[in-house]
Amino acid sequence: MTGKAKPKKHTAKEIQAKVDAALTNRGGGKAGLLDRIGVEKGGHAKWECPHCKTTVPDVKSMQIHHDARHPKIPFEEDKLVNRHASAAAVPESSKPRPGVRGSLKK
Repeated sequence: MTGKAKPKKHTAKEIQAKVDAALTNRGGGKAGLLDRIGVEKGGHAKWECPHCKTTVPDVKSMQIHHDARHPKIPFEEDKLVNRHASAAAVPESSKPRPGVRGSLKK
């Protein structure tokens, strides 16, 4: 604990966390936009609502979305669109896999 007049110093752990946060791709911004919307390989959004084309990552989230947005229509799991199954098969070496963690700057 520091006194009133003494400035608090940054620890090496805190500085390393800031560097890591600045240089690691977390999947946000323009770099992760295609991942999130699921254009090429399905991205993080696996399921698509057949009524409004909203994408979600799992069936439970789709059920929550359906109950909130389409309460008058009964939820039928077999009518959901699987975007990963409909995406074209692409060799692993040509494109990076969808991911949240990973650095492009090394």
